[in-house]
Amino acid sequence: MQVIAPEEVPDLGEGTVVILSGAGLSAASGVPTFRGADGLWEGHRIEEVATPEAWFQNRPLVRRFYNERRRNMGSVEPNAGHRALVELQASLGPGRVWLVTQNIDGLIQRAARQVGQPVEVIEMHGSLWHLKCEARDDHPRVRIGGDQEEAAMCARCGAFLRPDVVWFGEVPVHMDRIAIGLSRATHFLSVGTSGVVYPAAGFARMARERGADCIEVNLDPTGGPFSHVVAVGAELALPVIAARWLA
Repeated sequence: MQVIAPEEVPDLGEGTVVILSGAGLSAASGVPTFRGADGLWEGHRIEEVATPEAWFQNRPLVRRFYNERRRNMGSVEPNAGHRALVELQASLGPGRVWLVTQNIDGLIQRAARQVGQPVEVIEMHGSLWHLKCEARDDHPRVRIGGDQEEAAMCARCGAFLRPDVVWFGEVPVHMDRIAIGLSRATHFLSVGTSGVVYPAAGFARMARERGADCIEVNLDPTGGPFSHVVAVGAELALPVIAARWLA
């Protein structure tokens, strides 16, 4: 593993890159990680607000928790790292730049809207900005821009709508699409992710076994199976990396 500067990342050439982003991408925008040393999320235990059991035991508490997160996002703006990812995919196309995120904040998409660019983001942990049926995963999602009302029900079956986020004990979504991207990748870029939550923590190893050049961008490197590490914040490193790959 070699520690390098952002401008020293291996050339992308005509290759394909899968970029996995985590909480470190949005940290410079002021989005808290909700993962502290005491295991609490905004004063709540994970078991109280981020499991299916919590939802069925206390829907009002879980709704309030996610409503507050949406309110907090009202003053948050995408940073240069989000914008660099949008520019990279807009320039090279989604077939060559696969954007996979563990974040539910929607900031990559907001950055794309601000510059009038379409963007394809695989949100493997769901989205803060959608609700889904608590009973059937195949029922339609509902877009939400603010507080979730207590009476929000599934139009298909009448069950309660819940936040469309992947909670602890649930399986991340779009794994088939991510596997396709990893199978095609010549490069894998991990940005601001802890490297401890599976299955995302295994993506670098999967990509490396297929011959991809694996690079980590993280202020606190994880020591994972990376050939190169950029120990710089995503908001500083990604614009440099994108410019290099687009040069």
